[in-house]
Amino acid sequence: MDKYYSYTDFLKAVGNSQHANESEKLLNDIYLDLFLNRMQRLQRIEQLKDLIDSALDERDEEAFYAYTKELNELQETQELEESQEPIV
Repeated sequence: MDKYYSYTDFLKAVGNSQHANESEKLLNDIYLDLFLNRMQRLQRIEQLKDLIDSALDERDEEAFYAYTKELNELQETQELEESQEPIV
């Protein structure tokens, strides 16, 4: 899912007036990729919360620490992305 879109490729697509559709397609691909990444991350966060609850119920300390570590990493990524989003 993590695609690399260079700014140069974008400018090339925008610079060609006959290829305006290419630049729109590239932007749509970028936004779609960002959206899907965010949805996947949010879904995994909810899943991890349920797994943490189960680990607590079962008193599985090892699983609890593994799930909370992953949850913390995902939440840090989420906070970082939200702090970088432009205000519209």
